[in-house]
Amino acid sequence: MRLPEGTYFLQGNEACAEGAIAAGLRFFAGYPITPSTEIAERLALRLPEEGGIFIQMEDEIASISAVIGASWVGAKAMTATSGPGFSLMQESIGYAAMTETPLVIVNVMRGGPSTGLPTLPSQGDVMQAKFGSHGDYEIIALAPATVQDMFDMTIQAFNLSEEYRVPVIILSDAEVGHMRGKVKVPEKLEVINRKIRTDKVWHDGFAYDESLIPSFPVFGKGSRVHVTGLSHDIAGYPRNDPEVHQELVIRLSEKILKNRDRICSSQIFNENAERFIVAYGSPALAAREVIRSNGSVGLLQLKTIWPTPEKQIIKIARQATEIIVLEMNLGQIYREIQRIACTAGCTKVRLFSKLGGVVHTPKEIAMFLKGG
Repeated sequence: MRLPEGTYFLQGNEACAEGAIAAGLRFFAGYPITPSTEIAERLALRLPEEGGIFIQMEDEIASISAVIGASWVGAKAMTATSGPGFSLMQESIGYAAMTETPLVIVNVMRGGPSTGLPTLPSQGDVMQAKFGSHGDYEIIALAPATVQDMFDMTIQAFNLSEEYRVPVIILSDAEVGHMRGKVKVPEKLEVINRKIRTDKVWHDGFAYDESLIPSFPVFGKGSRVHVTGLSHDIAGYPRNDPEVHQELVIRLSEKILKNRDRICSSQIFNENAERFIVAYGSPALAAREVIRSNGSVGLLQLKTIWPTPEKQIIKIARQATEIIVLEMNLGQIYREIQRIACTAGCTKVRLFSKLGGVVHTPKEIAMFLKGG
């Protein structure tokens, strides 16, 4: 079903679609929205060819609801959208977190708020990805920067979602989604599938072991389980009990946070530098150009945004005299990096923010490093 081993020239959004198929995607529901539409377009052709299901829904609320339903009958499921559609999905993202439903959401970010800049890139949805729905919960969010990343990280997103029973968000942007480049598809890929429960569950459908992750009772496969967005016990039934609620919400968070080191990924360039740039997504590519010609500056490229890769930030903060954060917003991940870095001993953390749908250029970054 997936692309055979080889090198391909693809658009970022096309690489995302092919990565999803390689990971085992069997159900996609979505609503066309710039700049993510190419994902739906490619899957509309590819999924039916291979026995999967593609459906265009009436809106983004219906799309994510359909994806949740498909996941509960055992299908690997995904949707793709951009800022306004992502906003519409927030209540259902919280529901998916509460019901521990594996699914993948691709958010190809564009300028906001509101309709904003539909065709231009932004990184304005970073905090929304973490805190968009109400209550305490943890999700996983990945930040691709290249076309190859779009392929690889989509597979990674499905693997993490299946392993931890959690919504995983791919925070791409219009620049990454629409750029074209080489994608190397290896002969063998690591694909993780959820741990399925096969006994006839009726009293402990959300029972868990030391991993804090319940096995998955698939509808129609012999299991009977009650699923609700209400606070619930291990049987899945609503319980208006403070102790039950506290145990549940803490577990939903801890199953991610206790595995932070396994989940988080990043890349450090010029690791012995005294000054560091921290970047993710398309601005990280411009930062790479800068450090190639300036060995005194290092780069920490974040590939996981949530949970925050604290160990990697602490590592550079303990040796850095200055950290500069590049973001196409007014400083959303910057505040997290500032908090972690200052605690680790680096008190000079500056933000180089850029809005308007134009990515930082290497020249602009070099001037900012000089204090210009």
